[in-house]
Amino acid sequence: MKRTAALLLAMCAGLLLPWSAARAQPAADAALRAIDDLARLNGQALACRDVPAAQRAKALMLAHAPKTPRFATAYEEGTQASFIAQTRNGAACPEAGALAAQIDAVARRLQTALAGSTHAGAATAAEDLPLRSMPRYLLQGPSGRAVTSEDFRGRFQLVTFGFVSCPDVCPTTMLELREVLAALGARASKLQPIFVTVDPQRDTPAVLESYAKGFDARILALGGSEALVRRAADAFKVHYARVQEPGAAADAYTMEHTVGLYLLGPDGQLVERIAYGTPAQAVAARVAAWMGNAAAQ
Repeated sequence: MKRTAALLLAMCAGLLLPWSAARAQPAADAALRAIDDLARLNGQALACRDVPAAQRAKALMLAHAPKTPRFATAYEEGTQASFIAQTRNGAACPEAGALAAQIDAVARRLQTALAGSTHAGAATAAEDLPLRSMPRYLLQGPSGRAVTSEDFRGRFQLVTFGFVSCPDVCPTTMLELREVLAALGARASKLQPIFVTVDPQRDTPAVLESYAKGFDARILALGGSEALVRRAADAFKVHYARVQEPGAAADAYTMEHTVGLYLLGPDGQLVERIAYGTPAQAVAARVAAWMGNAAAQ
């Protein structure tokens, strides 16, 4: 009797696995089609300088798409192709409201395709880093000079982590930093915006300096050895990892990482975590409020 039951279970399992795989494949294909469409809309938004729409597309991608090389590559390549096509063809930019509605509709398709599945989305600004903590770092700046968290005592720091070859999240965040500086006006002298690479193998000091200057010369891009970058990321509770297809060339990879902004006060303590996708004007207003509080003390 036990042997018969075991045999039946084995037969059921043998039937169930292919059936489950057969069900999963259409869902994965539908999700991939949705991601292709989301990437196309994101490329349009970036080419048309519709920052809110681009932020919305990326936030939805991070929230709902599986964190696998297949989906990440499809999104990155689709974004780049769409951006280039929109720029070269000189096509009319879609109206902002219509583009936002299309992005939300595609996101609903993605959610439906993945209903019932589980995946790890990229983290936003780490919630486990307590406010009023004091993240310390020692990194390399332009020309390889040492830069530490102590160098900015008396000024606020607005810190973000990313990598130069990132196709959308990082350049969008860098554009936001530039807009924050512009919105602050004269008060921007009290703020040091900092971009820390999570890809030190490719992002040398020279590469980082050129990248930051392309957005705003006041943004300081920092890197260093793998060990120094890892310590800095750990201090901010930032998680990052290399994503590479099996069998791909050694330099053919992308990075997944925690996104968001970290605002440090004049004493070096963390005063606020700001989620990715927060409009630049809202970020500037928060920074200005903290500056006002510090001046009043």
